Amino acid sequence: MAVGATAGALAGALLAVAAAPGAGAAPATAGSAVTVSGRGEFADMKFTVSQTEGLTDRAITVSWTGGTPTTFAGNQFNTDFVQIMQCWGDDDGTHPDNPGPPRTQCEYGASPTTDRSNWPGNGDDDTRAVVYRAKPGHYGQDDTYGSTLPYGLGEVPFTSVDGTVVTSGTQNNRFFNHATTNEIDFARTQADGTGSEIFETQTLNEAPQLGCGAPVTHADGTVTGRSCWLVIVPQGHLDLDGEPYEDRTQVNAGSPVSSTNWKNRIAVRLGFNPVGASCTIGAEQQDTIGSELVAEAMSSWQAKLCASGTVYGFTQLGDADTRARITSGADTLGFVTRPLGSDDGTTAPTGTVTYAPVALSGVVIGFNVERQPGSTATSEQKALEGTRFTSMKLTPRLIAKLLTESYRGSPWGAVKTVYSGGTATLTAAQGYGWALHNPAGLLSDPEFLALNPEYANQSIPENPSTDTDLEVALGHTDAARHLWNYVLADKDARRFLAGVPDDDGMRVNPYYSTNADLNPTGSAFTAARDDYPKADPWTTIPPGSAEATVKQGMTDFHPYVDDMLLAAQHARRGDQLWKSSWDATANPPVWKSPGPQNVGQRVQLVVTDAASAARYGLQTAGLRNSAGKYVTPTSASLTAAATSAKGSPAVVPVTASRTGAYPLAMLVDAVVRPGQLKAAERKSYAALLRYAVQAGQHTGIELGDLPLGYAPLGRALRGRTLTAAKSLETYKGVGANGGSTGSGTGGSAGGSGGAGATTGGGGTDAGTGTPAGTMASPSAGSTAPRGGTAPDVITTAGGLTPADPAVPFRLALPVGAGLGALAGLIAPFAAGWRPRGPAVALFGAPDFVRRTTRRLGGRFRR
Repeated sequence: MAVGATAGALAGALLAVAAAPGAGAAPATAGSAVTVSGRGEFADMKFTVSQTEGLTDRAITVSWTGGTPTTFAGNQFNTDFVQIMQCWGDDDGTHPDNPGPPRTQCEYGASPTTDRSNWPGNGDDDTRAVVYRAKPGHYGQDDTYGSTLPYGLGEVPFTSVDGTVVTSGTQNNRFFNHATTNEIDFARTQADGTGSEIFETQTLNEAPQLGCGAPVTHADGTVTGRSCWLVIVPQGHLDLDGEPYEDRTQVNAGSPVSSTNWKNRIAVRLGFNPVGASCTIGAEQQDTIGSELVAEAMSSWQAKLCASGTVYGFTQLGDADTRARITSGADTLGFVTRPLGSDDGTTAPTGTVTYAPVALSGVVIGFNVERQPGSTATSEQKALEGTRFTSMKLTPRLIAKLLTESYRGSPWGAVKTVYSGGTATLTAAQGYGWALHNPAGLLSDPEFLALNPEYANQSIPENPSTDTDLEVALGHTDAARHLWNYVLADKDARRFLAGVPDDDGMRVNPYYSTNADLNPTGSAFTAARDDYPKADPWTTIPPGSAEATVKQGMTDFHPYVDDMLLAAQHARRGDQLWKSSWDATANPPVWKSPGPQNVGQRVQLVVTDAASAARYGLQTAGLRNSAGKYVTPTSASLTAAATSAKGSPAVVPVTASRTGAYPLAMLVDAVVRPGQLKAAERKSYAALLRYAVQAGQHTGIELGDLPLGYAPLGRALRGRTLTAAKSLETYKGVGANGGSTGSGTGGSAGGSGGAGATTGGGGTDAGTGTPAGTMASPSAGSTAPRGGTAPDVITTAGGLTPADPAVPFRLALPVGAGLGALAGLIAPFAAGWRPRGPAVALFGAPDFVRRTTRRLGGRFRR
């Protein structure tokens, strides 16, 4: 309660600080890629930044050509590599041909301070440490800092946007550290002189010390976000005196922010969307709730729709909870992927229910896997060391193996290697003999390698921090149900879950067996579900932690994330989540995170959504569809799948028949009960629906566009929504609380064939005809048919925990004073949600409030 109240009070205070006047925000510029050339020693290099306008917290690509291949001294980067950072401030005037910021205003130098045995830096090139030299031309050294210190050893200070200056301890300062920085210390140039890295741009919400995106009001009343800089510093092959290296066994590169290295820096201006200037404070508010699958789209649409004078708030909520709140009348418009009354133990409401398609996206398996060739690798494979794999094929059975903790390395410590007389033997703890002959992880699974031969001959440690499981979100979601349905639609996957080994003898973890005779609990595991359980009760002191006194279990080895957006963000950063490092010096001793995985050694597999994967630049796996093709989530493949959708709302089956159909595509419908609304509310929601399927279906990076990761809706689906919008405005029934009745009638239900075939219809409501574009619900007391909307919707069996409770935190956001008290009341009940409405109205971008409230709730849940 106290934590909730404190967080609320903090957010309330920040509302007053961050809220900006209600002027319209300047739109971002599409097609904003920029290419710049290097200078001096690096004049032949050209660097391309994929996006420089309309930025938020997201991933962009930095690529280059014309470089010299990187060399190594042992495992440390030695020569000819690239370093990248984000900085704030005005041009420092040092390079008239390439304006850029002062080196003291860059987020850089937060490398590990302990356990650097496998770290590829020398203690200078990945820090702000410098050595003063009387001759500033000495390469990699400094002409300012350290001049008054013994031996000339010093640090380049860091200056925050608030004016605070950090002069010492910069490697682990109070503004950013190894776990939060977005700097890229080491980016490799390949044998052909090219290279590429994915860089996460950060707004003031993620990096307040930089202030990127802070609202700036111009004389004409327009508001833009404070711009920042992307700075690239190439490291070359010259020694400290400017001559070529003589001893290449030593790492000589110095800090990129040293004065001599800084002379080679290349700066690119970054334009950020304003954080805190999207909507007018005090504007009319229309609340919406619902599926995470529409969250990115709503974040974009909200900002543009403010110009109409209405703030469309959005609170991310569990799917079952959304349906329950719309059914009960607690909320007025929800975004759903299945109909009201389709959850176990629920009934659809009486009266008219209107469904309107607004977004087409999908569930994806995102990955960030970098090559680590082993001793048996070919010369071609070794030449690609440290680069990302760009493709992956997965079958339903492979996904089942990951979801069921069935790889040998998943229950960490259950199988150990014992050495005797020079011979290594695997031994299993009691009850874990099933794991002895299973592959250690996905990347060594023969089934996987047969589909993905490019992953052969890798030397990747397979443990809970890499490829033994999927990083998944906590809670009950339709996305989880859809993924399980995909697994269950496959005969081989069903047989595996039932206990039948695959062709190479791999067996399911018996705690996930759908065969009660094999399951140690005596009951069959129910795979028709909407969550990702950690069913295995294994606990142990992890191997190699002899001093540890606290056991870990499967939720420690494979922690949950709060939602699919965070899963994508963690994968991009290489954040393993597993607190695998025992700190015996802490009081009390605890398990701690070792920080993100090292560059070139990142291995992350997550369940996320297509929009979040696109936002953070994740690769996505090609999944085998019912036609036997491996398909990735593209606009074309999502659209192909949507043609098989049936029902109202239209549900896309995992067995979509088109050859190019992506099997985990999902349509999101807005759902409204018009009889519960006043005429003004119906008109306002109709405006939202019209925008969503007209201007809101234009794919782009500007505010109001459809973000990447969504496919524009086809004509039939858009027609259904426009019909539904008209039906809302012309609804003939008594509104809630005595609201006036609508007038006129809606047009006919839109479209024919496939997803555009039906929108429901028929029936009566309050003695009047049901408008076209709506669906008449069953009478009171009846139960909506399970799975009636599509062949693959499987009824959730008993034994699951109740649906996530609703969290009305959004109601507190418009008023800072009330927010603190209300947050204190609701924080203990928080459950995986993403506030976007008043948060967007006040902050512009949703990230600050979303992360603050989500993490607060996450702590209570865990």
